Amino acid sequence: MPPKRGESIERTDEREEFVGKVAEYHEKRGTNFDPEPKVGIRHIDLLKLYKRVVDEGGYDLVSDTKAKPLMWRRLAEEFIGKNQYTPAQAFQLKNVYYKNLCAYEISTHWGKEPPPKEILEEVTAKGANVMTRTLENFARPVGREQVSLGDGEGSEANASPEVKTATTPKQERMEEDPGSGAGRTRGLRQQPPQRALFQPDLTASRQKRGALQQGVHGSPVLTPGGTANGIMNASTLTNGAASSTLASYEPQQSYPLSLKPVITPANNPDFYRNERKRKLEASAGPLAKKYKNIMLPGTGFIGPNIYVRAQMALQSGIPDEEQYALHHLVKISHERGDKYRFDQFPGLAEALVKKVVQVSSLFYDVDWNVTYGDDYSQGADEEVLNGLYGTSDVIQKLRSRIPRITDDNMHETAFVSHLNRITEAGLILRNMCMLEENARYLSSHPLIRDYLSIVLDLPQHAQIVELQHYALETAEQVLKYCDIGADDALYHSLLDQLEREDRGAITIALRTISRIAMNLPPPKRLEDVPDEILQRVQDWLMVEDEELRSACLDFLMQYTSFADNVDNLLQALDAEALARQLSRLLFFAAKEHKDAVRPTTRQRDGNNSSDPPAPVPRLSRGIIEQLLYLSEPDRSSEWLRMCFVSDPTAELTQISLWQAYQATFAQFHPTHQHLIAGEFIKNVSNTFAGATAQVAGSNKYVIRGIRARKVPVESGVLGSGLTRVSAMAPTEKKERELRKCCWQVQTRLEGQRDPITGFYGPPTTREHECGEWFRHGEDVLRHILATHLQLPSKRLDSTINGHEDAAGVDKMGIDSKDSLPPRPTSAVSSTSGVGGLPNGTAPTTTLAETFDFQAAVQTPYYCRWSDCRRSTHDFDDSKAPRAVLLTRHIQTHLPGITSSDGTAKHNNLKPDAKKTNQTTAETIYFTTLQDEKGDAAGVPLGAALVLRNIARFFPPPQSSASTNGVGAKCADKDDGQAGDGILGVFDEEVRERLFLAMALNRTVKDYVGTVLRAVRAAEERVA
Repeated sequence: MPPKRGESIERTDEREEFVGKVAEYHEKRGTNFDPEPKVGIRHIDLLKLYKRVVDEGGYDLVSDTKAKPLMWRRLAEEFIGKNQYTPAQAFQLKNVYYKNLCAYEISTHWGKEPPPKEILEEVTAKGANVMTRTLENFARPVGREQVSLGDGEGSEANASPEVKTATTPKQERMEEDPGSGAGRTRGLRQQPPQRALFQPDLTASRQKRGALQQGVHGSPVLTPGGTANGIMNASTLTNGAASSTLASYEPQQSYPLSLKPVITPANNPDFYRNERKRKLEASAGPLAKKYKNIMLPGTGFIGPNIYVRAQMALQSGIPDEEQYALHHLVKISHERGDKYRFDQFPGLAEALVKKVVQVSSLFYDVDWNVTYGDDYSQGADEEVLNGLYGTSDVIQKLRSRIPRITDDNMHETAFVSHLNRITEAGLILRNMCMLEENARYLSSHPLIRDYLSIVLDLPQHAQIVELQHYALETAEQVLKYCDIGADDALYHSLLDQLEREDRGAITIALRTISRIAMNLPPPKRLEDVPDEILQRVQDWLMVEDEELRSACLDFLMQYTSFADNVDNLLQALDAEALARQLSRLLFFAAKEHKDAVRPTTRQRDGNNSSDPPAPVPRLSRGIIEQLLYLSEPDRSSEWLRMCFVSDPTAELTQISLWQAYQATFAQFHPTHQHLIAGEFIKNVSNTFAGATAQVAGSNKYVIRGIRARKVPVESGVLGSGLTRVSAMAPTEKKERELRKCCWQVQTRLEGQRDPITGFYGPPTTREHECGEWFRHGEDVLRHILATHLQLPSKRLDSTINGHEDAAGVDKMGIDSKDSLPPRPTSAVSSTSGVGGLPNGTAPTTTLAETFDFQAAVQTPYYCRWSDCRRSTHDFDDSKAPRAVLLTRHIQTHLPGITSSDGTAKHNNLKPDAKKTNQTTAETIYFTTLQDEKGDAAGVPLGAALVLRNIARFFPPPQSSASTNGVGAKCADKDDGQAGDGILGVFDEEVRERLFLAMALNRTVKDYVGTVLRAVRAAEERVA
């Protein structure tokens, strides 16, 4: 690493002694010496530089560019630091050594006589071979001034022939090619010679003197270009010749140049590849030439992948190799944890565990060895771990060793480096066990439990907190697939974590303990939990920390899954305070919701489009039999008009509509054929003008434009006649609503499996509404008496018409004025009043003629209409049979029965009837944390489950002589009365919160209901 600013020289006694010797040497030699030379911003430490150069072989070898190329540059990067000026600083560093230490090296290290200072310190540091330099073989370099003077214009002209002869070939080349760039850096660029156009001599021969022409008056006449003495003017002659030459000049014929392309790596890479191959083959040795076409070992194979390399490096045990392996494995386990599995790399998990258990050697005088032999005996060797079955006494072995670590936080580099590698191994195990396959794989290795026990039992030290957290998170994932008993060392190590002050360790330890053997079939019982830990868990419930509270509730839920643990819990803690605290947590982080809706006319009529789709109405058998008198497609059209209504914004799936049609008429198919699916879907569009068959998203076939009625209607087609009145338009028909049977029917259900114990509970019953629709209230009454109450019926011997008496028929005086006050006209003594067949009975048959009320005297009957729970026991049978009175009571629930005194009008309200003058209604409810499936989760769910377990396994009260714990508390509070123990824990305050949560908290209301049922069952057991 390059030194920092201001710390380039380490002033030690050794350096001061060395600098003194070198200064004394230069003083004797008569040369200058700089004890702290500076290159750039760094002061050079001469002692370190001298040792570094001598270690590399001395000045001559370091300066040899062939043996050690760019060595001075690497030394500059080491002493100064790498930057953009490194090449220049490399020469400066060489010059520093050359001026100050080169002669000292030759004298001291090599024991030879250094060259004189005239050819060493007083010349430049260029070149090498200083030790072989002498005055005879060393040529002093020529200075720049001499080179410039030698390149002057008159130098060659004034020089002697000897000097001219002594001109070097380099100078000749520079003179021959002045335009080249060879001497640009040494002198000025010479002026190129003047170029003159070629001028041929046009005069064939020399003119004679007599060639001068005479003028008219005898005066000589000068020819053009001539002079008086007959000599031609040079300029005139030249211009004339040039003119004639230019006039007759013809350029030479141009020939194309034959260019040869320059080979470069860009345009011909194969040439350089072959050239390199040829050079390698030429420089190859005889062995390589002999085995030229044979693949030698280690050639042509890229080697194993990074996964195998990392595993092999980790198993080597070499610190540098381990550091390389752990660095890559941490990254791989984090980025590819979903695909990196232990079963694909055998031995990787064992190597990681063996590495982590080495942490004990940093704190104790122990070095573990893992054995996989069957001859292992417990206690045979204090430093051996059993890799096949685990080491049960590993904690005793560890604590018997001599501790090494102290409270001092200052450690050596080797200690910190080793601990960092161990921590990285623990992190890799933690990352990989987040995959369920890896966690299940680790659970099958007993050595993993020894590793967790050792790490969690180490002394509290700041250096291993991170490693212990990794171990706890690993245990949380692994222990789900394996069971550990109360005598296991790991179980006690986890309980010891609950006595620490580390909030993170406590939270993870609570979750880990509650998840022991969670994925194994038998339920796990938490044994030997100290009372102090239970008290701490109750105290932690008061802390405003959601994660800590959730972990505490998980622990308590698992702990209270067994009756013995519940007894211990109630004796160790304040049960009343615990129940109050848990009941408060039922509304933890609850969100309030308010629904304010003013019902419109459409909503009051049961046609609110925002409500969920209503189911298809189920018509009674009597109405269906009347529909059978119609032929298809009129029958299906009439059924559609009765049960469906047009709605442009609604839609139904075609399969649900077809299934409802089949469920209505399938039983009559042998005698009355119904439409096939395609014709029925087409008939829907014919019946409702706005209904169309469409294909919605995800290829879902729907019918858009209709929806099921909440209250089916009768259009009048099924009146007294049995055929459809086709002349009557649909708009002229008077629709009348049908009557619904709201009787609550109980259905038997199989018992559900308890996820904790695995046992199936007793069979239960579920109440639901009958939901069958009838034309009149009298039909509903007959349906209730025959189907739901199952009253005994009479066998009619003759036909009875109207109110006339018949032989063998006893009307029981139901409408007798002597025995009862005037009653409203009802179905008990009146006819059906319709021309059709009301639910298959005779149109003129009364209830007294149909049912035997006297035979039903001893049988109790109950009214199940909506919320009503009256029975025959609530009536006095002194005036009439109780079954008759119950029948009259049922009449008050039925709509559509007229009365003279207005009683029926007041009582016969439909179950869903509402006042028309309603104002805005506001509904307030709460929701708590839910999972992705919409089920309860988090703190409220945990509180409800703990309360359920306490109520389910609450111990029965004991006698005063043997009563202790919570039983004693309840006995003192309630004067020892039996059955008041659970009421002391689930007091009025707790029950009020439970009822409030069941009424308002829609998320946990079902779980709170199990708590109340468990409390009631406990009270019944005591009673």
